[in-house]
Amino acid sequence: MSFLDKLLLWLHIGFAIFAIGPLTAVTSVTPRYIRARDVNVLKYLNRSTRLFGVLTLGVFFFGLALGRSALAKPYLSVAMTLFIVAAVLLVIIDRDQRSAMQALLTESPVDDAKVQTGRIAALSGLTALIWLVILFLMVFFNP
Repeated sequence: MSFLDKLLLWLHIGFAIFAIGPLTAVTSVTPRYIRARDVNVLKYLNRSTRLFGVLTLGVFFFGLALGRSALAKPYLSVAMTLFIVAAVLLVIIDRDQRSAMQALLTESPVDDAKVQTGRIAALSGLTALIWLVILFLMVFFNP
């Protein structure tokens, strides 16, 4: 393994630890603060979701650079497809976080953000499961 490959591997793993881990934590605690009607914390969680979501792209791009010669292998194709699915789910989570903040700021008793709470909880659990499946593919199918 060349120095460049080692560097790319370190960057890939570093971004996975320091971006995907906090992103998963931030999205999973969001429903708690929607139920508590704490808009200030929700604003912070929404900004954090966006920041860590953008940083998560580093995992994808460093992984692409690292696997440049083996991108046709099925486990990498599945992992990249799952990553894109997770990214789309994160966009939906971001949208739901913003609409929950809007619902809580209106002070209307009719719109109390219960729909967003359930959807964010479900989608954040699904994205966490996707990250675990990708991790499984990288550990057990990587030669």
